Amino acid sequence: MNTFSPTLTVITVVYNNVRDIERTIGSVIHQTYPYIEYLIIDGGSTDGTVDVIKRYADRIAHWISEPDKGIYDAMNKGLARATGDYVLFMNSGDEIYAPDTVTEVFASAPDADIYYGETELYNEDGQSLGLRRHAIPEQFNWRSFRYGMTISHQAIYIRLAIAGSYDLRYRLSSDIDWIIRAAKQADKIVNTRHIVAKYLVGGLSKKRHWQSLKERFQIFSKYYGLLPNLVNHVVIAFNLAAYYIRYGKTND
Repeated sequence: MNTFSPTLTVITVVYNNVRDIERTIGSVIHQTYPYIEYLIIDGGSTDGTVDVIKRYADRIAHWISEPDKGIYDAMNKGLARATGDYVLFMNSGDEIYAPDTVTEVFASAPDADIYYGETELYNEDGQSLGLRRHAIPEQFNWRSFRYGMTISHQAIYIRLAIAGSYDLRYRLSSDIDWIIRAAKQADKIVNTRHIVAKYLVGGLSKKRHWQSLKERFQIFSKYYGLLPNLVNHVVIAFNLAAYYIRYGKTND
């Protein structure tokens, strides 16, 4: 019998997203796993988002609504308030996959530094678009992102002690840097073999795609080296073209 029952801090960052925030909140507070600390960091919304948050205030450990310097500044505010053993970011519009997902994650193996799983994509109408183009690696380590971000931000549970803060020099892709830094410190990384998150496509990095790609290139070059990164990007371009020819789409 698995008796491993750590506390998970779930952090939701939101700004003016009254349409989607309630689904995200519901996916967290309706988890069957009992040891969850839920934090919501709102950027000073004026569209009714705060009213929705207030309706669930008794199920939220802590929430704030104030201006921030961008999404990763808001995430750092959440990390500064986190007291759990592990941290998961489930930002507005995204959802924990099912009510028993967190239970399944921690039941997959005890005392890992990182747990990860698969992500299903959804559009704004709530229709499933299937799994991400990048399949998760069988065994993840800090080198696994060299051909692209194979695990989504919403699908990775990281031990708080190795999580660190987000580097605010990156405006759109700091989550990649954050995950790689944590993975370099991790001794035990577990593939849960479950779909663990629903991801709402069309975020900020999609709307400012080229800036996001430039940041990713800088981050990958920092960790993997410039020349290997250039070679890896040839492979990335080939894989992307092959996927597009086969499926006619490039959803991530």
